[in-house]
Amino acid sequence: MNRNFLLLSLFASSVLWVGTPLSAQDSSDSEHDLVIYGGTSAAVIAAVQAKKMGKSVVIVSPDKHLGGLSSGGLGWTDTGDKSVIGGLARDFYHRIWMEYQKPEAWRWQTSEEYGTRGQGKLDDDGEIRTMWVFEPSVAERVFEGYIKEFEIEVHRDEWLDRERGVEVENGVIRSITTLSGKTYRGRIFFDTTYEGDLMAASGVSYHVGREANAAYGEEWNGVQVGTLHHRHHFGAVEKPISPYRVPGDPSSGVLARISTEPPGEYGTGDQRIQAYCFRMCLTNHPENRVPFPKPEGYDPTQYELLLRIFDAGWRETFNKFDPIPNHKTDTNNHGPFSTDNIGYNYEYPEASYERRREIIAEHEVYQKGWFYFIANDPRVPKDVQEEMRTWGLAKDEFIDTGHWPHQLYIREARRMIGNYIMTENELRKKRPTPDSVGMGSYTIDSHNVQRYITPEGSVQNEGDIGVSTRGPYEIAYGALVPKKDECSNLMVPVCVSSTHIAFGSIRMEPVFMILAQSAATAAVMALDGNLAVQDVPYDQLKERLLADHQVLHFQSRSDDRGVAPSTLSGIVVDDDSASYVGNWTESQSAGSYIGFGYHHDGNSAKGEARAVFTAVIPEAGRYLVRIAYPPNKNRAKTVRVIVAGKGEDAVLIDQTKDPADGMFQPVTTVELPAGETTVTIENSGTKGYVVIDAVQWLREQ
Repeated sequence: MNRNFLLLSLFASSVLWVGTPLSAQDSSDSEHDLVIYGGTSAAVIAAVQAKKMGKSVVIVSPDKHLGGLSSGGLGWTDTGDKSVIGGLARDFYHRIWMEYQKPEAWRWQTSEEYGTRGQGKLDDDGEIRTMWVFEPSVAERVFEGYIKEFEIEVHRDEWLDRERGVEVENGVIRSITTLSGKTYRGRIFFDTTYEGDLMAASGVSYHVGREANAAYGEEWNGVQVGTLHHRHHFGAVEKPISPYRVPGDPSSGVLARISTEPPGEYGTGDQRIQAYCFRMCLTNHPENRVPFPKPEGYDPTQYELLLRIFDAGWRETFNKFDPIPNHKTDTNNHGPFSTDNIGYNYEYPEASYERRREIIAEHEVYQKGWFYFIANDPRVPKDVQEEMRTWGLAKDEFIDTGHWPHQLYIREARRMIGNYIMTENELRKKRPTPDSVGMGSYTIDSHNVQRYITPEGSVQNEGDIGVSTRGPYEIAYGALVPKKDECSNLMVPVCVSSTHIAFGSIRMEPVFMILAQSAATAAVMALDGNLAVQDVPYDQLKERLLADHQVLHFQSRSDDRGVAPSTLSGIVVDDDSASYVGNWTESQSAGSYIGFGYHHDGNSAKGEARAVFTAVIPEAGRYLVRIAYPPNKNRAKTVRVIVAGKGEDAVLIDQTKDPADGMFQPVTTVELPAGETTVTIENSGTKGYVVIDAVQWLREQ
């Protein structure tokens, strides 16, 4: 894909921001074209685009440090398909690359030792290089470079007065006032916070928590009991874990960090949100390492469950210590009891500033305690403890916050209910997306939302989802703007209009930057045309976005392996349309398949997983039933297939062998009446992976 766009400044990122240029100016009572509330990566990118288009702009940031998670520890960027990251977002990652071309950037490690990990290849024009992994301090330096280069006015540590600080007149925001008493007047306002505080205070509709699957015709949104992904659940350990202080004895009480509340019914909505954590920048370089501190309020009983997980044989503690330059990491949650503080953030989206500070502090104590416990408690397995003691906080990161990240990972808070609501159906290409203003491609990814006790008396995590988007997807302009009758001059490029499960993919930092640039472009067009933001002509917006090298559409590659079900004879039901019980994982690893991929049982939880394929038979008659699966030597040899109309007896299929015609394997023939019929595939009594791709009914003549 050609990306021959003009760089903002090839060496702009070499400027280290010092002091507070323009921030100290007492200009809060003047009017700006754009008033941007928030200090995230989206705030900076929106401001840059507005300045490039000749508009006055001010960033009113509750944060002292700009960049949000991108400068707050998330240096192992969640990108998906990098080819759909264009415009200023791509320029940011180019500037990161430029920073690492300087010899002085490699203080604790040589660039040769680190290698080319996380670095993009030359683009088609041979000019633009990118780097997708980086240290927090380097990312902050790049964001501050933008501020200085484009002379962007920034007011830091300014917190919106959420009760009385938003002046709205006939659906138009006139000004915002912060707790310090400063008032900012503008023509168009941006909410670039992770929490959506300005959006909420403006009277715009929003949602917190998971919608029921039935609300938008989704599969993965609501409560997901029985669905396990990512090995962040207790299926990742070798035996069931008792939640009780005395194993197996409910009368003894429940261990810490386990809810005694019922988890809810599958597919229903609730007010729970995915867990938060700090993305940790750790190091094992002795000269730069600070030992894990013992937090004030440390309580080792909070980690008793982790000991049981270790005792069960789990040894994946260090699997998400992802290496970034200079012997540092971006360390993320991994496993059933890790840095995610499951269930302790439900109040956060709507909480007062004071209550939020308490929640953040609790997360900090929990996470610091988790590291300290592993490194110091004598009950921790020796091999794990010795490895953890080689790690510590990075002395040269987060210097003014005790080397601890200044930003909690707010994976999800409020989400706007706007002009258009993005759902999993748009992301998975079941429904077209109107008026694309950018693209995402990362897996639909929700972290766990609760840890509960199963009816069998074991502990289980729930809410963790990892579902393929089947390639890049478009994001609608309508997801960035409120309903017109609620507010006509507000842009929301972070807490976008989307369901919980769709936001699980949209919520990635490159996407926030993409949407921020598009939103700023639309805002300028609204100003120039004296229009409500909802009335910006899409054709004109699209033209400018493409000129600024945003990527709005994606052409399928010529090596796509999926066979469209509609091209096959008979009645074909793809695995995408099956209903599932138990743990099934979507995959595209095989050389060919029907539709967008196939599902497998992970060679685990035998006897607990089944898939039901339902077809409508238009005419009574005798039908040959066949199933499709990509064969492999690691497959199960006794896959149970139960065909409606043939009783409860299962036909056993050997999936290590090639299907009869290379795609479909005959199962049986059956007399069927007109109407619904089913085929059920189970994993009980199997060894090896059970794979499902499609079921076909062929009427015999």
